[in-house]
Amino acid sequence: MNQPLAYVHPGAKIATNVVIEPFTTIHNNVIIGEGTWIGSNVTIMEGARIGKNCKIFPGAVISAIPQDLKYEGEDSLVIIGDNTTVRECATINRGTKAYGKTEIGNNCLIMATAHIAHDCIIKDHVIIVNAVTLAGHVEIGEYAIIGGLTGVHQFIHIGKHAMISGGSLVRKDVPPFVKAAKEPLSYIGINSIGLRRRGYDSNKINEIQNIYRILFQKNNNTTQALRILEAEIDATPERDELITFIKESQRGIMKGYSSNF
Repeated sequence: MNQPLAYVHPGAKIATNVVIEPFTTIHNNVIIGEGTWIGSNVTIMEGARIGKNCKIFPGAVISAIPQDLKYEGEDSLVIIGDNTTVRECATINRGTKAYGKTEIGNNCLIMATAHIAHDCIIKDHVIIVNAVTLAGHVEIGEYAIIGGLTGVHQFIHIGKHAMISGGSLVRKDVPPFVKAAKEPLSYIGINSIGLRRRGYDSNKINEIQNIYRILFQKNNNTTQALRILEAEIDATPERDELITFIKESQRGIMKGYSSNF
């Protein structure tokens, strides 16, 4: 790394084989791991921790202070794992004293113009499509896909392997393994194609489908469905994850299946 047309603060810690293109600015208290490429006109502000072999495309702004009036200048971080790509003009704000960090896992894809607000926690292999906006304190599980132009309310939790249709408004928690669409956001089936791609066999997919039939398609309310799942369905990691997800939900989960459009 020796780019005379970029500004790198002397206090930044940049691995020797990082590539920094012209007109990029890297502030103090930044760490960037080996093999990462930083495109032109990127701004990386204090508190950024970027892993190995990442790609940050032109116009991205990483670790700007939160857009939160409660922020009082406290030290906080943005942590980005290895092999993650941040496309053009995406913005990722650092945390507040609530969590102290905004965190993005390994092997994620954050597409152009997406916004990730303060204190969000995004696990590995997540895809956030163009112009998605995440409010503060959103948590997203592994392998979830958030369709373009989706807006996600603060404090929402989205489960692993969930797939949310483009243009959605996410006001309630989205459980794992499902597809979600319509307005208001509703269950429209499980993400069977995604699950197959990630190694789930037919028996396991059928098991997950049966669990969601009890929850969303048999006219049970959530309390009744949980009682049936715990009493009548054999314990498996998937069953237990769903039960835990629902019990820990602070905002409640999205609507069940409906044939009305």
